[in-house]
Amino acid sequence: MAESESKSSLQKMGGDARASKLSSDERKAIASKAANARWEKAGKTLPKATHEGILRIGDFASGIEIPCAVLEDGTRVLTQSGVMLALGRARQAKGRQYYDADVNLPAFLTAKNLKPFIPPDLTVTSSQIEFKALTGNKAFGYRAELLPRICGVFLDADKAGVLIPRSQGHIAERALLLIRGFADVGIIALVDEATGYQYDRPRKDLEEYLKKFLSESLRRWVRTFPGDYFKHLCRLKGVQLRPDMKLPQYFGHITNDLVWRRIAPGLLKALKERREERGKPSHKIHQWTSEELGKPELLLHLGMVVGLMKLHTDYDAFHKQLDQIAPPYPESPGLFDDPKDWEVPR
Repeated sequence: MAESESKSSLQKMGGDARASKLSSDERKAIASKAANARWEKAGKTLPKATHEGILRIGDFASGIEIPCAVLEDGTRVLTQSGVMLALGRARQAKGRQYYDADVNLPAFLTAKNLKPFIPPDLTVTSSQIEFKALTGNKAFGYRAELLPRICGVFLDADKAGVLIPRSQGHIAERALLLIRGFADVGIIALVDEATGYQYDRPRKDLEEYLKKFLSESLRRWVRTFPGDYFKHLCRLKGVQLRPDMKLPQYFGHITNDLVWRRIAPGLLKALKERREERGKPSHKIHQWTSEELGKPELLLHLGMVVGLMKLHTDYDAFHKQLDQIAPPYPESPGLFDDPKDWEVPR
């Protein structure tokens, strides 16, 4: 027994010696890693942050800075400590408190004089969110939409003259500053800009949109491109059309330009990838369009293209008008593209 206690004491001394050589940040990182390991061992999985940034409200010198993140499911969150500091409170909350048996609210909303100004649905949307930061550490936060509503509670209470000046007056001042900062741009847009998520969101929306165009399996081959399409394309290109002729290979590149790049952004690439993953090079691209959306949109676009072809005798004039009516989409949005230009077509 004595030998075991002696060994344990020596191990503790060794641990203390190693800890004394570590910086404060290193000790925090080790403790956080151990906590995360215990969390995962318990079988609990946290939503992960995909983007992080700093949300700045007000001018650069005296404004308020709030750490924020976007989670893998698209939820925008503000860190707990950031919300507390933004409201002029201590960085760490004292945990959840109850002022009613069946109402659960953050600590900064539990004062009894605030109760008449808290809408019922706020008690549902104010739940704390635990998530895994990009560093791998566990973090705590609140939905970004919550902060403007908290500000509204304090401003309403201040207008009613029920706030305690010494302990709550400064919170009302901060709330007014925050509300003014949110006035021009919605809180969601601010978080997206702070984290860089605004450049990724169009891509994610586009991926879901394109799925609707693609068939899960190869459709049986049926004639999809009308004969008039090739007839008028040959006419405009000055190519003699014969019943037994094989169309020039470059017509495929022309069709990519006239058709596939103009129906939806990234559609041509998505169709080629689907054919490569599940089909053969000999399969026609249109055989991978879905019956629900892909094929109907293709036929609608082809009808418009053929109609324009019939109006022209010059290919360049036809192409110029097509560019005006149905301009081609680039393959993917650039880093500095306006996200509005990449919104999913309605």
